[in-house]
Amino acid sequence: MSYFENVNKIAYEGPKSNNPLAFKFYNPTEQVNGKSMEEILRFGVAYWHTFTEDLSDPFGAGTAIRPWNGFTGMDLAKARVEAAFEFFEKLNVPYFCFHDVDIAPEGSTLKETYSNLDQIVAMIKDYMKNSNTKLLWNTANNFTNPRFVSGAASSNNADVFAYSAAKVKKGLEIGKELGGENYVFWGGREGYESLLNTDLKLEMDNLGRFFHMASEYAKEIGFDAQFLIEPKPKEPTTHQYDFDVATGYAFLQHYGLENTFKFNIEANHATLAGHTFEHELRYARIHGMLGSVDANQGDPLLGWDTDEFPTDLYSTTLAMYEILKNGGLGRGGLNFDAKVRRGSFEAEDLFQAHIAGMDTFAIGLKVAQKLIDDNVLDGFVENRYNSYSEGIGLDIVEGKADFHALEKHALNLGEINNKSGRVETIKATINQYLMNAYADK
Repeated sequence: MSYFENVNKIAYEGPKSNNPLAFKFYNPTEQVNGKSMEEILRFGVAYWHTFTEDLSDPFGAGTAIRPWNGFTGMDLAKARVEAAFEFFEKLNVPYFCFHDVDIAPEGSTLKETYSNLDQIVAMIKDYMKNSNTKLLWNTANNFTNPRFVSGAASSNNADVFAYSAAKVKKGLEIGKELGGENYVFWGGREGYESLLNTDLKLEMDNLGRFFHMASEYAKEIGFDAQFLIEPKPKEPTTHQYDFDVATGYAFLQHYGLENTFKFNIEANHATLAGHTFEHELRYARIHGMLGSVDANQGDPLLGWDTDEFPTDLYSTTLAMYEILKNGGLGRGGLNFDAKVRRGSFEAEDLFQAHIAGMDTFAIGLKVAQKLIDDNVLDGFVENRYNSYSEGIGLDIVEGKADFHALEKHALNLGEINNKSGRVETIKATINQYLMNAYADK
């Protein structure tokens, strides 16, 4: 059965194409600094938004019209697997990601849930034998079910802690079986609503204990995936323990986990934390903690996680600049943790949305590489900070200066002359590179 019979394999047709079901800028085989776009960008499809999302919101029922809508239970789960691999093949995407409950329904008992997962994992594994699409990462949904009302690893209920551990244990086993390259921990409810009824230290200590247990079990079964934490500041809790990269990094250092985990950074979560996407990427990069990316964008006019497909060229350019300066994403990738808008309810919209996101990041990649090749941003920064390349500045950087030496230097100073930051010039230069990127195409 074909679930997308009106869609052929998506091909690269170039910037002048008017075909909505074709790539205009993403050419998988095109070389950028010696590597193909496909190798650098490592795109992934989010199973939850693409195959389980019904486009409902707090004010209305789902609008999504999907070819598998007539199925229920395990039949629905199996139909989604069939549809997913048809989608992967036609989009020619190298990776996909999922939560456990995305691929199989929860049963009335944990044992039944395991059984459902085993059936669908076997089916996915069979499909993967004839597919070029691999598992970028999987994770456990420890936030939707009412049992997680007060968190999972940070719950006040030890039974919930144990149940959460069992789900992650199964998730690690599934990740190994399907050859997952990463395993993600998103603390959907790992936080608190009010300090008035919260033992903050116990909850954070338990979360640290949980991560150590997960790491130990992965080693026990020989699952060498990269562990990733995905920061988010709020929503659904008032305050989440993985608020942003800086908070998460401090947490990992405190509990001795900084060599075990890296970060999966989502653009929309950066917005909610009051940061830019590139800030979170930069902070992770300079600390050697940039692992993978959830590629989406938020709406600055709305205060929640809208998970839109990325179409902002400026944002993807600055994101790819950080990723390229990081030497790439290693075992990570660009997973489209993004959903079509409520009014984009037809099945073809799923393809068109992914094409838009992939094209947008392809442009960002080429412009970012050109900025690096021409030493544009580094040149501005190096010039602005060149006082630290000689004299007292170099002494400061090399640890040779103390307050006595600094005071002596300051007493001999005349008028201090600062340099302009030239931020408007820099932004105009980036605009120029963006405009010129495909001017001759």
